[in-house]
Amino acid sequence: MVRGIGSERFTVAVRAVDGTVVLSLDGELDHDTAQPLREALDAAVTPGGRLLVDLGGLGFCDSTGLNVLLHTRLTAREAGASLELAGLRGPVARMFRITGADEVFPVHGSVAEALDGQGGPDGPNGPDGLSG
Repeated sequence: MVRGIGSERFTVAVRAVDGTVVLSLDGELDHDTAQPLREALDAAVTPGGRLLVDLGGLGFCDSTGLNVLLHTRLTAREAGASLELAGLRGPVARMFRITGADEVFPVHGSVAEALDGQGGPDGPNGPDGLSG
């Protein structure tokens, strides 16, 4: 079952795949649109669980969005859960690389790779040339 929340500028679709909660983000993640992501992540963190955030649909992410993800990473860690990222592309991948955030999260090239366990977490490797 897929559950979607958000607004015109930003949406979060949440689904469970083989014990992993996948949150697919689409649009622009900033101060004005971050609340749906906060709520979805808070609801998804469970003891020992695995969260996978698909950033492939994001065209923009500011420091607010990054801070939501970093905060949830700590919350998940305290609960014995993991927070992984997939699909970093373009300007979003560049922001994660410049801030060093791509080094603190396990990052997969795609959701399929993350779910299949192929290639392992290895930093952004999209068509933008910002590979590891």
